[in-house]
Amino acid sequence: MASKPRTVRAAAVQIAPDFERPDGTLERVCGAIDEAAAKGAQIVVFPETFVPYYPYFSFVLPPVLQGAPHLQLVERAVVVPGPVTQAVAERARARNMVVVLGVNERDHGSLYNTQLVFDADGTLALKRRKITPTYHERMVWGMGDGAGLKVVDTVVGRVGALACWEHYNPLARYALMAQHEEIHCAQFPGSLVGPIFAEQMEVTIRHHALESGCFVINATGWLTDEQIRSVTPDAQLQKALRGGCHTAIVSPEGKHLAPPLTEGEGMVIADLDMALIAKRKRMMDSVGHYARPELLSLAINDRPAQTTVPMHLTQHLTQPQAQAQAQAQAHIPGSTDHDHHNNPASQPAADDRAPVLRVAAG
Repeated sequence: MASKPRTVRAAAVQIAPDFERPDGTLERVCGAIDEAAAKGAQIVVFPETFVPYYPYFSFVLPPVLQGAPHLQLVERAVVVPGPVTQAVAERARARNMVVVLGVNERDHGSLYNTQLVFDADGTLALKRRKITPTYHERMVWGMGDGAGLKVVDTVVGRVGALACWEHYNPLARYALMAQHEEIHCAQFPGSLVGPIFAEQMEVTIRHHALESGCFVINATGWLTDEQIRSVTPDAQLQKALRGGCHTAIVSPEGKHLAPPLTEGEGMVIADLDMALIAKRKRMMDSVGHYARPELLSLAINDRPAQTTVPMHLTQHLTQPQAQAQAQAQAHIPGSTDHDHHNNPASQPAADDRAPVLRVAAG
């Protein structure tokens, strides 16, 4: 692989989806990729579940009224791989650009909050699902798994991604930090909750930049007044669909590299001086010289979630071991403290704590 650039131009996009046309949002994505390329960007980040759109309806409508909009979202959701991923991959390759896109992924009868990272040659380098949908989102999406907590090598550097309140899960963030991410891509819905959401978001992304010693590119969505009225005609509920936008790019020193975008459509562009990563980590490397793995470490179940376990995988095990393996495969914790403390298959050996940290580092 060719040597990676010392300076990377990044773009964070804040635009509105298309509620009306099934392929409208994808067209907006491709247009924004072209615009970012014209501005010299080498990586572009879009908002959370931007294609076809974030399920704003689930925040303001009671469950009994969500049937029709939920079914429409299912019909327009993205199959991976499929026509949407092919179109984005082709545009990434044509513009020689890393693209980070949030989609509603349809996997048979379920929807997931999914983040896609396309390398500049069009390769889908990462597909991951939000590990825990937040609050109202649990009516819409299934849960992801630890298999997606990965940092991937791209032409611009080591890229990781989390969605929205996953940034409030410090162990999820640490899983990416331990893999030495250089560019962290954060995605939030935008046009939600109000100004306090944007304020909290800024604290969160700046803290992660400082703690991880990486750049953070954050993208949030935007809704027009007409779109807000289409979600709900209730003027009081419409207030919950305004504010909460904070599209920004932050350095490893926690500084904004360009003025954040908090209203309207637009694009934040900034040059990332990759030397700032070493400058920050020289003083504080959370997964290196500042870590204490013999005291604190992270264990990760990075296997994809499975709803079945082949019988032949459990026949050679004792009953407690088989039960522990089945629980791990299904991501179900042990039912009692007795199981946790006495089943050797359920936890690492007492003197094996330092290697556990290396599991997170891949």
